[in-house]
Amino acid sequence: MAKFRGKHKVIEKVRIEGIAAEGKCIARIDDQVLFIEGVAPGDLVDVMVTRKKPNYMEGRPMTFHEYSKDRIEPFCEHFGTCGGCKWQHIPYELQLKYKHQQVIDSLQRIAKVELPEIKPILASASTQYYRNKLEYTFSNWKWFTKAEVDSGEELDRRGLGFHIPGRFDKILDVENCYHQPEPSNTIRLAVRKYCLENDLTFYDLVKRTGIMRNLIIRNSVLDQWMVILQVASEDEKLFGLLEHLKVNFPQITSLQYVVNDKINETFNELEVKLYSGEAFIMEEMEGIKFKVGPKSFYQTNAPQAYELYKIARDFAGLTGKEVVYDLYTGTGTIANFIAKNAKEVVGLEYVEDAIEDAKVNSEINGITNTSFYAGDMKDLLNDEFMSQHAKPDVIITDPPRAGMHESVVKMLLKIEAEKIVYVSCNPATQARDLAWLDEKYRVERVQPVDMFPQTHHVENVVLLVKK
Repeated sequence: MAKFRGKHKVIEKVRIEGIAAEGKCIARIDDQVLFIEGVAPGDLVDVMVTRKKPNYMEGRPMTFHEYSKDRIEPFCEHFGTCGGCKWQHIPYELQLKYKHQQVIDSLQRIAKVELPEIKPILASASTQYYRNKLEYTFSNWKWFTKAEVDSGEELDRRGLGFHIPGRFDKILDVENCYHQPEPSNTIRLAVRKYCLENDLTFYDLVKRTGIMRNLIIRNSVLDQWMVILQVASEDEKLFGLLEHLKVNFPQITSLQYVVNDKINETFNELEVKLYSGEAFIMEEMEGIKFKVGPKSFYQTNAPQAYELYKIARDFAGLTGKEVVYDLYTGTGTIANFIAKNAKEVVGLEYVEDAIEDAKVNSEINGITNTSFYAGDMKDLLNDEFMSQHAKPDVIITDPPRAGMHESVVKMLLKIEAEKIVYVSCNPATQARDLAWLDEKYRVERVQPVDMFPQTHHVENVVLLVKK
């Protein structure tokens, strides 16, 4: 039965059937698909329709009549308000099942190519405290829960935490986060406490006033820690905070800050100033060291990234005689990881700073059979580039969520490497690209990998062999 609350339609007693794309749950109402967030398969719930399209509806839960037998108690006090870890209420074994099915559905429905048996998803050894990088935002307009508003108490609007989903100007003030190991939580709380007690003003995202903007905490498998404070201006009080962190947290091996008076918080083109320690931290994978700077990309679940890269190397089947192209190489992590198994590795990436990091990572490890080139992939990988470099026997590609540009796929079809190993963080765009590559390649192996427990995100590795 449907009722109306104001202008919104409420559909009563909807049984949630399963998991759909992007982590939303799915139900069917009169042959129309309804997507809902914040529920679990098996729940019986009243749903407020927030969006209606010709082929589907979207909604949010209002009243729960029955909870799914598969539900578990979320471990985080911020669950349901914070935009992260949206699957805490679903047991990990079921999360893996749904992610595995997501890969199957994408490859079958979008790629529509002949597929081998899809291997069981590789689970993450850790389901909490597995991230090595977190970014927090300061705001003088923090989000209040209904209980806080109803308390009648005078509330401090200053907060340090994560953006509320859909609200760029509202910040959830975080007490405990289960993403990153200690001392991450302790550092964040110490920063907030110092700022509150010493009147370091929190940034107003609308008026663009205040000093404190952003806090980034990074760590490595070698237990090195980097802290970066992003501020709107170089206030004297900032140096008191930096000294406070230096003295009280000797674990911080890299303490830096950025002055940013732009509208957004990106700082790729800005100077990062070193306050104490080194300007980088070191990661390690199978004895290979990687220098990670404040602007460097490195997989945020490092132990699981190691498993992912081992799968990619296994799929490539390298004997030491092959020329390998590593597309979207980033800081050359995969390229340097496989270099000892190849004759030559050529890395391509559009971010110039990342390419410089890739070269440094080869140098510090004594790797001499790699070369790296920067440029937009669709412009860089062309006939001229191929005329100047050896033809690859194997291509490894690890594109962003949008997948590969169509012109890049066409170039891969023209190059005709014997193997393509496709690493993807988005099975849907990967499936689209596999459909294009089907002209000359068959899918021989598929291995999903869970890099981000408690979320719907899934990585997938596919081996393509020339027909």
